[in-house]
Amino acid sequence: MLHIMTITDTNFNFPGQKSLYKGKVRAVYNINDDLLVMIATDRLSAFDVVMPKGIPFKGQILNQIATKFMAQTEDLVPNWLVATPDPNVAVGHLCEPFKVEMVIRGYMSGHAAREYKAGRRLLCGVAMPEGMKENDKFPEPIITPATKAEMGDHDEDISREDIIKKGIVSEDDYIVLEDYTRKLFQRGTEIAASRGLILVDTKYEFGKTKDGKIVLIDEIHTPDSSRYFYADGYKTRQDNGEPQKQLSKEFVRQWLIGNGFQGLEGQTLPEMSDEYIETVSERYIELYENIMGEPFVKADVANIQERIKTNVEAYLASV
Repeated sequence: MLHIMTITDTNFNFPGQKSLYKGKVRAVYNINDDLLVMIATDRLSAFDVVMPKGIPFKGQILNQIATKFMAQTEDLVPNWLVATPDPNVAVGHLCEPFKVEMVIRGYMSGHAAREYKAGRRLLCGVAMPEGMKENDKFPEPIITPATKAEMGDHDEDISREDIIKKGIVSEDDYIVLEDYTRKLFQRGTEIAASRGLILVDTKYEFGKTKDGKIVLIDEIHTPDSSRYFYADGYKTRQDNGEPQKQLSKEFVRQWLIGNGFQGLEGQTLPEMSDEYIETVSERYIELYENIMGEPFVKADVANIQERIKTNVEAYLASV
């Protein structure tokens, strides 16, 4: 069975471990209030609901995209990353996360398009122009932040003004977050274009190190946090009112919607067959190879738990 090859939960007890936090997809281990060991599991979340089965190689794919993009953007924006001792693991500096996700949109897609279709022209206090159709490019990228939710709760749209007024982020820090968000999106857009892709929208998360430095944390430009279109044929499809060819987990959301599920109260999560899960895994590998411009090398998954434990403990013993 496919799910034997996946890692959907971890309960390690590493040397110096102070705490364990489990997010929708990642498990974060605090080591001596100094380092964080972040393990990307194969869990799949959509509409803020975690699917019951894992997707083979998804954690490895997300971790490797995020860590490689951090290396490709560290000249612009400092990040939390220290090491990658295992294909599913990133080790970084302990940070205090900001309680907002910095969402930036170059095109009117996904949540923005759903809001627009419902007749709304303000998203997080930002005006969206009249006369747009789904997947059109915005005149300028717009930043539409969301407050970070605990597991299982929906993230909520919030305006820049409310973030500052409510004291969620200070104005000085928020100006830095906006600046970093725009710089990262510009770099991501350029890298995507070099691979025949359009970076449609994405989200970044930031934290503050113990010495007060704002750094990029978590994931960057992954298919879970971003939406990509194929550039080839984009204009023709827009002109003809056809859907865009996407590289993101939107295909999972659309499958769920087609099966009567949008994470709303009273809705039942549809069963994902092993065959469907295999196709999702294949799509994630395709995403990796297109986004990174290199072949995906599958890690040994005969005993993922033991592999991760051994690699992390060996790394911690070396620092």
